[in-house]
Amino acid sequence: MKISFECDYNNGAHPRVMEHLMATNGQQSLTYGFDEWSEGAKEKIRKACGLPNADVYFLTGGTQANLVVIDSMLLSCEAVITAETGHINIHEAGAIEGSGHRVIALPSHEGKMLAKDLQAYMEWFENDESRDHLAQPGMVYITFPTEYGTIYKAEEINAIYQLCRRYHLLLFIDGARLGYGLMSDECDLSLPWLARHCDVFYIGGTKVGALCGEAVVFTHDNAPRHIFSNIKRHGALLAKGRLTGVQFEALFTDDLYFQISRHAINMANKLKLILKEAGFQLFIDSPTNQQFAIIPNNLMHQLEEKVIFTHWEPYGEDKFVCRFVTSWATTEADLNLLKRILNAKC
Repeated sequence: MKISFECDYNNGAHPRVMEHLMATNGQQSLTYGFDEWSEGAKEKIRKACGLPNADVYFLTGGTQANLVVIDSMLLSCEAVITAETGHINIHEAGAIEGSGHRVIALPSHEGKMLAKDLQAYMEWFENDESRDHLAQPGMVYITFPTEYGTIYKAEEINAIYQLCRRYHLLLFIDGARLGYGLMSDECDLSLPWLARHCDVFYIGGTKVGALCGEAVVFTHDNAPRHIFSNIKRHGALLAKGRLTGVQFEALFTDDLYFQISRHAINMANKLKLILKEAGFQLFIDSPTNQQFAIIPNNLMHQLEEKVIFTHWEPYGEDKFVCRFVTSWATTEADLNLLKRILNAKC
């Protein structure tokens, strides 16, 4: 069987999550997310965020979270602004556009949107005499960490957030890998700080220890009217809402979410060293659990025989950028095996 560094959701769930699912399995509950475990998870998340009045909703996946949040918070004529590498721009199969909202793509700088580019766009828009004929900017979407594993510094998020307030835009932070960003050595912000500097974000569970699930947090008592109905309208309402609630209650008990996220970072730091020792140039210096190596095509094809990884993008004529990802489930044995495979081929 091949060893896999393809992604951070190629395992099941953390054992403590599974234990909590099994321990509660025989108990009856209310449905559609009104069960005791979902309520308990929401309270734990509010406490972790430092937001006692936050509105929290559980959805099963990131695409659902992005679609429901954007479509629920924007008017039909409004658009969402993102970096050109943003997940909603390239990896959502047109889900956002399918809901009627244009995605406006700004330049990407190692996966990040810069405040100066957002300001330049909004100044152009505000001074365009025909702006009423355009899709109206209503929201800014950023990912933390980005699709390239990079993270925003606090000052970068604050600069974007202040521009959003100036131009009456909502700020939405996609946190599919939030734990891995927060526990990175280069992170200079906390979960409560992030929660205070956006209008809505979500805490990813699918990639961080859960079987499935994302926790959408509306930070300023600003959950859209009829949000419950809109979740159902998008086919995102689980009848057995306890499935996600139970998992998040486990993840936010005794700091499990942050502990397992830190483990992934520790494994990623070792992975980065292994890739460098094998002689590979890093495409980008990622401080999180996604590592990108530039590998000659002939060697890449040899590695494919024993290792599963993502073929990210071509690099010149004879090389490829390949992504290797660690997770809460990555072990020292996994890394040692990868090192032996690379030593045998390099």
